[in-house]
Amino acid sequence: MKRRTAREKALQALFQIDVSQVEPGSAIEHVLEGAPNDAYLSKVVNGVLNHKESIDESIKQHLANWTLERLATVDRNLLRLAVYELQFGSEDVPPNVAIDEAIEIAKLYGDDQSSKFINGVLSKIKHQL
Repeated sequence: MKRRTAREKALQALFQIDVSQVEPGSAIEHVLEGAPNDAYLSKVVNGVLNHKESIDESIKQHLANWTLERLATVDRNLLRLAVYELQFGSEDVPPNVAIDEAIEIAKLYGDDQSSKFINGVLSKIKHQL
């Protein structure tokens, strides 16, 4: 599975977990739709969940006039995914790649303003790192 696909599937799984409180394993299994498990997909989903408090804190510090709870569910979970990659991801994912991937996925799954919003927040977080 390509990394982009793994990120999209991870977003879908994180969305399900956020909205329905589904177990991570069930969410991953559901988004795979019978395809074999992908190591990167599992790593990202579990990584986001394991570091959720610190990830959310980083996001909250860079939201102007917003709260994390008010964000669209897609945007919130896409930010979590990208911040995980920025802060805890492996060395083989440069910060600009993590941000660019999040922007492209936001164009597919978010609303008209999502990609600009995601870019703004992630750029601030990148500069803080």
